[in-house]
Amino acid sequence: MKIKEIRDLSYEELTQKLADLKAELFTLRFQNSTSQLDNTSKIAEVKKSIAKVMTVMREIEIKEGK
Repeated sequence: MKIKEIRDLSYEELTQKLADLKAELFTLRFQNSTSQLDNTSKIAEVKKSIAKVMTVMREIEIKEGK
């Protein structure tokens, strides 16, 4: 997911997106442990997306806090 797309979302949408990404990461890790996951690089992509969402959420919190 591109950072520009993430910055266009509202805080509530970011919260929902974060929950969805965490659920997807859990699923991918479970598939990886049972050897059902073909593309293991997808785990890294989802982790990076989670980090991006959390960063933008923190930016919003700081901006609103001032």
